[in-house]
Amino acid sequence: MTTPENLIDDLTDDLTGDPTDDLTGDLTGDPTDGPTDDLIDDGRHDFDFLAGTWHVRHRKLADMADPECREWVEFDGVHWLRQTLGGLGNVDNQTLAMPNGAHEGMSLRLFDPETRLWNIWWAATGNPGHLEPPVSGRWDGTHGEFRGPDSVGGKPIEVRFTWDVFDADTARWEQAFSFDEGDSWVHNWRMSFTRVSYAVQGSAEVRSARSVRSVRSADRVSGLRG
Repeated sequence: MTTPENLIDDLTDDLTGDPTDDLTGDLTGDPTDGPTDDLIDDGRHDFDFLAGTWHVRHRKLADMADPECREWVEFDGVHWLRQTLGGLGNVDNQTLAMPNGAHEGMSLRLFDPETRLWNIWWAATGNPGHLEPPVSGRWDGTHGEFRGPDSVGGKPIEVRFTWDVFDADTARWEQAFSFDEGDSWVHNWRMSFTRVSYAVQGSAEVRSARSVRSVRSADRVSGLRG
């Protein structure tokens, strides 16, 4: 009998690289490789850290449509991401071993160089054939925030995604809904990421780009404070 735990074991036992390896053939480098100083620092590289395969620990409200819900469920998942459009976009896949069975989801992220905003769409097996309305936003150092309108249970809501990167191998994503036009927020989903593998070896320059931007951001803040 297949259980959520067995599913995750099967997915992670043999993970030694990115599941997209078969698609990349003989590629030996990341298309965004290059000296860190040469990276275009307009925000397009802010999700570079997420390329590769991750183990994810989920903590989610049992009923996200109910702002009064206080019951939490926890489960594991596997996440992988590959970049596309020369780094201006990426696609990820989530396998979730939820208590009621295995589910699958995916995100599409596209960067707009003119606005310097990321737009993020979500789709899942729970609602096949449908892309959720996008959230939009940007990063500030190692923290990113993205918002957008949606509806749940036929009622309009505001959705907020937040990302926090702690180091090269750990990160956290959180989701919150506002049922009162942004006056208050109900946190309903947390995903804690631990890296399994990088997408492509030899891309240390790209992986270090975030730390370089963080230092630059800290310098700017320090300058503003005198």
